[in-house]
Amino acid sequence: MAGFSIKGQYMETCNCTLLCPCIWSNLTARPTEGACDAAVAMRIDEGQKDGVKLDGLAFVVMLHSPGPMGQGNLTVGLIVDEAANDQQVEAIRTIATGEAGGPMAALAPLVGKIAGIEKRPIRFTQQGLNFTLTAGELVDQACEGLESAVKPGEAISIDNVAHPVNSRLSLARATRSKFHAFGIDWEDLTGTRNGHFAPFSWQA
Repeated sequence: MAGFSIKGQYMETCNCTLLCPCIWSNLTARPTEGACDAAVAMRIDEGQKDGVKLDGLAFVVMLHSPGPMGQGNLTVGLIVDEAANDQQVEAIRTIATGEAGGPMAALAPLVGKIAGIEKRPIRFTQQGLNFTLTAGELVDQACEGLESAVKPGEAISIDNVAHPVNSRLSLARATRSKFHAFGIDWEDLTGTRNGHFAPFSWQA
């Protein structure tokens, strides 16, 4: 199995109301809307796979779960930064699907359908506790960290969670979620939906 190492910043929003029940139930609870739609965005600040450099690229894993995530039958689609060449797209594909091992390999048995890969211009920005992500016309999302009262400037965090990106996640409010990709269609501007962000470091 080939080796890889990537690290950077992650953010996501989903259609569940705060706090997403996947987090506190270890993936066993029913999503608040019955089904779960999520866009898991990853900005690679430094990384490589088999000598293929991935610095500065980003990708988004689109997820649809028809019920409790732990029951499987997930539909997954991948959006890769249009700046990536064919070698880089293939490297990111194997990492994002768990084929190359690493954290996403634990999620792979729950996937029932790979919906495909799209390339779009991806813009991932961070300002303090505010994150935004656009992937062409397919995804437009933003979240705002829930600021801690005991550590101003930092978000409230939840630890020891069963999440492939990081076991420690910052809690956030999704201020904007628009998904139109791989048959996943969701729009919300209410500020009542779930979001997360965290640094990540993956290797295998």
